[in-house]
Amino acid sequence: MRMNSDILNWWNSELCDLLQVAADEGILHASGSGVPPVTKDYCIIYNSNWVSLPKTLDNATFRALENLTSTVLCSSAEVPSGSMKDKAVVVMRGNCTFLEKARIAQSLGAKMLLIASKSRLSAISDNKTDFEDVTIPIALIRYNDIVDMQLVLGNEVNVTLYSPPLPEFDYSMVVIFLIAVFTVALGGYWSGVAELHLLNTKYHMYVIVFICCFLFFDTDSCLHCFDLVYVIISVFCLASAMSLYNCLAALIGEIPFGQCRITCSNKTIEVRLIFLAIFCIAAAVVWAVFRNEDRWAWILQDILGVAFCLNFIKTLKMPNFKSCVILLGLLLLYDVFFVFITPFITKNGASIMVEVAAGPFGNSEKLPVVIRVPRLEHSASTLCDLPFSLLGFGDIIVPGLLVAYCRRFDVQTRSSSIYYISCTIAYAVGMVLTFIVLALMKMGQPALLYLVPCTLITSSLVAWRRKEMKKFWKGSNYQVSDSSRTPLLQGVIMAFF
Repeated sequence: MRMNSDILNWWNSELCDLLQVAADEGILHASGSGVPPVTKDYCIIYNSNWVSLPKTLDNATFRALENLTSTVLCSSAEVPSGSMKDKAVVVMRGNCTFLEKARIAQSLGAKMLLIASKSRLSAISDNKTDFEDVTIPIALIRYNDIVDMQLVLGNEVNVTLYSPPLPEFDYSMVVIFLIAVFTVALGGYWSGVAELHLLNTKYHMYVIVFICCFLFFDTDSCLHCFDLVYVIISVFCLASAMSLYNCLAALIGEIPFGQCRITCSNKTIEVRLIFLAIFCIAAAVVWAVFRNEDRWAWILQDILGVAFCLNFIKTLKMPNFKSCVILLGLLLLYDVFFVFITPFITKNGASIMVEVAAGPFGNSEKLPVVIRVPRLEHSASTLCDLPFSLLGFGDIIVPGLLVAYCRRFDVQTRSSSIYYISCTIAYAVGMVLTFIVLALMKMGQPALLYLVPCTLITSSLVAWRRKEMKKFWKGSNYQVSDSSRTPLLQGVIMAFF
């Protein structure tokens, strides 16, 4: 339940007490030999204390790339004479230091040294004072990017390095804001339209919080298991397909056409609902198959995620404001703990929430627990960190349960939607406040830290001003039905998101 800032860097956690360390992010701009030339950008890590890279391509110098990833360049005898002259050279990471490689490359006439790493990129931490004669730029690059470069651009590639400044604001946050507010507002309204049922959620709240804490507290060992990742993906596919069906079925039910029915086992069902079920299952299956396709799979994930959040907010109804305060308060503490406190107790010093959002400890699989929108501003951070702006499902569902309660309270008290509108506006204000703190602090924030106080305080003020606090706190008497026996399963599913 968190939001990621534009410059969040989850692998830059290594500390060095004696050496001056920097892990600045930059871009390697590669150009093929075709007409017109195909270009592509790749992430690099460099040390700004050793070299200054241009901020734009206008001042950058291109060099022909010499691929020597068959060697680690710990000795000049490893490469043919003259093969590096006036070129950008890429070699593998090895036993010798970065600067030792750079000194050899420079002595052989190279103008740029790229060091390919099969592990995740980390800080360049050699002591530059021992190698004052090294003047060529040095950068780390992923080995997979070198392979991709050959596949996409061919064998004749020209490259240059530059480091554009970070954008002041990522406009993908506007899209995130609109999706979040729309989902909370629609989910709350839908909850008020639906038949009111009393859902005994008091004990289920503690189950939700307990399971959340259990799952994520042992993330160091638990999320290494691919099996758990795939279990969560499977649960998401099942839950999102059911949620998408419920959302679309509610819309189709308002259409007076195409109500042809068939009889099966003495039961009748509309044909259009059968096709709708097939469509929803197909949507979840397509996402599961192509979930790592960054170009368009995020759209399908967002649609399924919004449907999941809408259905959850509509289905899990809080009985009173007291329950809302307890649930939102506990999950606020949970969110703050896993974002701000866990870096002090995890082995690598990283926030567990960051690891979960980015992919557990280098795992290529990303957990489907967030709304994703591609970053619209081009920067090194986009290539090196997360290429998407993220908003956790919990940042929508948790405040959405309070908005839904306000909507149902409005319906029962005939209060002209004052609680619902006020709480929805408060949620929007909380989101804006989160964006402001992100921009000022330049680090990931637990969004519930701002959303929960905004919504709870606003709802309390409205109830106090209308002299309905006692009734708002205790809630009204709803009728219990068999259909209300599902929140425990819903709570277990929520624990994953």
